[in-house]
Amino acid sequence: MSRLKSVAFLTLLVAVQAACTKQAVYESARNESRWDCGKLPLSQQAECREQSSVSYQEYERERQALLKSQAPSTEQ
Repeated sequence: MSRLKSVAFLTLLVAVQAACTKQAVYESARNESRWDCGKLPLSQQAECREQSSVSYQEYERERQALLKSQAPSTEQ
C-alpha cells in the first residue's frame, strides 16, 4: 500500500474510532476521492471531481430516498 493510502486509511480509522459523525467519515472519504482525481489524466479530472463533489446533505437525501423506495410495502 502506498504511503499516501496508508496515511488516508489511518486517518479514516482514527476518525471512526473517535466516534466521529457519519458526516465526518463521509467528508474524509470524499476528500480522499477528490485527491485521487488528481492522479487521473487531465481529460478525466473534471468529471471525477464533479462526481465526488456531492455534499453530505445531498448524499443523505439521496440515501434516504433510496431506502424508502426499497422498503417492503406494508400494503396488502
